[in-house]
This record gives sequence, C-alpha cells and structure tokens, in this order.
Amino acid sequence: MTQNTPLPPCHLRITSDVRQRVLSAAQLKARGISAAQAAGQCRTGGPWQQPLPGVYVLHPGPLSGRERLRSALLHAGRPPASGRRAAPAGTGGADPAYGEAMVTGLAALALHGFAAAPAAVSLDRIDVLVPRVRRLRSVRYARLVRTPELPAAEVLDGLPVAPVARALADAVAGLTDAFAVRRLLTEAVRDGHCEPAVVVGELNRANVLCRPQVVDAVDSLLAEGRALAEDRLYDLVRAHGLPEPLWNVDLRLPGGPHLGGVDAYWPEEAVALELDTRAPRHTRLDDDRRQEEHEAEWSAYATRREHLERLGVTVVHLSPRKLRDALEQQAVVVRTALMAASAREPAAYVMVLPR
Repeated sequence: MTQNTPLPPCHLRITSDVRQRVLSAAQLKARGISAAQAAGQCRTGGPWQQPLPGVYVLHPGPLSGRERLRSALLHAGRPPASGRRAAPAGTGGADPAYGEAMVTGLAALALHGFAAAPAAVSLDRIDVLVPRVRRLRSVRYARLVRTPELPAAEVLDGLPVAPVARALADAVAGLTDAFAVRRLLTEAVRDGHCEPAVVVGELNRANVLCRPQVVDAVDSLLAEGRALAEDRLYDLVRAHGLPEPLWNVDLRLPGGPHLGGVDAYWPEEAVALELDTRAPRHTRLDDDRRQEEHEAEWSAYATRREHLERLGVTVVHLSPRKLRDALEQQAVVVRTALMAASAREPAAYVMVLPR
C-alpha cells in the first residue's frame, strides 16, 4: 500500500493540505472511520501513524513542521468530556477543532517570523497555551502551558498563535542560554514586533525577570528600544519640517541645581521633549528593592517635570509606541507646543549643557 492508495471505504488520500493529512479522532469519525479502523491503519508497517493521543497522521514518514504544529493543537484542543466547546472569539480562520488552544513559545515566535527562533520541525517540543482548567497532560513533543487567562490569539497561516510578547515570555521561561534569550528579546524590539515595556511586563508576569540569563538581556532590550525611539524622533523632526532642536542636553539653572536631561530642547521656545523609555513597574511582592527603585524613578521624573514647568519650560512627553504608530500625530503635538510659546510668559533662563 502506497501513500496515495485509497483507504476503503472512505477513500482518504494524502493531499498538500495539512488539514487533510492530520486529523483528530473526532474528525475521522465524522468521515465514517471508527476508532478501531484508525488503530488498524497505525499498526507497525501501516500507512498511518498516531503521534499523539487522539491525533492521526495519514502517512508513515517523519512529520513536517506544520504537521507537528497541527497535531499538537488538535491534541490540546480536544473538547472536555463534558461536551464540545465552541471556537473562541478572535480565532477566525483557524480550525474549530483547536478549541481555545494556541501555539506559544519558540514555535509561535517562528510563526511570527523570528530569525532567532528554530523552525517547528527542529524543536524538541511544541508549546501550546491552554486554559488552566484543562486536565490534559503534556505528551511527547506537545507541551501544555496552562494559564488562568488566555490572550487573544493571532491567526497565522491558519494556526492560532499567541501574541509576540506572551510567546516571548513563555519561550524565555524555558531557556537557560543567556545568548539565546538576548537574541530573541532584541529581535522583538529591533524588528518592531512589540515595544520593550510590553515585553518587560510579560516577563514580569511570568516571574522570570530576576533570572540571571534574563537580567542582562532586558538591559539590552531597553537599550535597543531607546535607540529605535531616538531614530523615530529624529525622523519626526526632519520629515515634518520642525525646527532643529538641541539633542540630548542637560538643563541647569545658572549657579543653581541640575534640572535633568532631556532628549530634545528648543531654547527659543523653551520646549523640552522627553522620551519615556522606562521599564514598567514591577509588582512582585518578593522583590521590594526593585519595586522601590522603580517608585523612586517615577517620583524623580514627576518632580523634574513639575520643576521645569514652574520655570516656564513646556515639557512634551512622547512614548515609543506613539512614535511608532502615530508619528504624524506626534509631530502635530510638538509643533503645537512650539507655536504656543509666543503666547506664554517668558521662561526663566536655563543653561543648556551637553549630556
């Protein structure tokens, strides 16, 4: 019997569509094939195989990456004994047989196009995100990752996939190689998949921020995010015809205290611009020192801004996400602040020093 020999009585054939090559027991039953018939096809030397419980592949050879992904999703998405679930909202285009399951971890990053993520065919395991209440076990290459709250899946090439930040956190949780962690986090920001603050927030939720292999990688991630934000800020000024500011300067009162550094300053208009590239606050109860550091950072930022505004300096605050998603709108914000300078009381004289 060859791979293209029809299987009586259902005449199932090998096709180029992975959805017809990898089927669940329920899908086979709907095609008129009983569990006993399916088991018979999976005997030694038979034309089929059963890589995971309740999942059948209609050929005997090694599984492709797509077949491994689909089989892991079908295994994780099997309906509970209480009855079949409807497909969750937001997974349009994915097979309803996947239920609420979605690919996460390194396999998901590969689907998102990460160069630093291995292809699914070479991974020892496929991580699949499922609700915490599911009682299925991890089997062979299908590793179930339980969560109390599922994110909204993205459908990539017909497969439900966790968002980049969540997939990153799940991948990092299983990695011990500091270089691999750094490559993944840096690529996420450098290639515009997500903002650093979002990634750090997910890493914090996963309780992996304090791991040695993650600490230095997060520093690199934030540095990469700041560099990208600064490039976008340069584009904002030059592409939208704004006056050239003094870049990356310190402000100081003559003979007085240091007022802090700003990313751009227009001295004639007394307008300062700051990029908010700080990491989000950590909320871990067992990390009081780090929490206190972030609280102090936020407090110092607010105090500096209030001091500048009391001196008549307008402070424009931009986030990297706004620069990425709404550059033209942010240009209008800066231009409006510059134009409003003529209607304000003159600002106090401040010294401008290189930073």
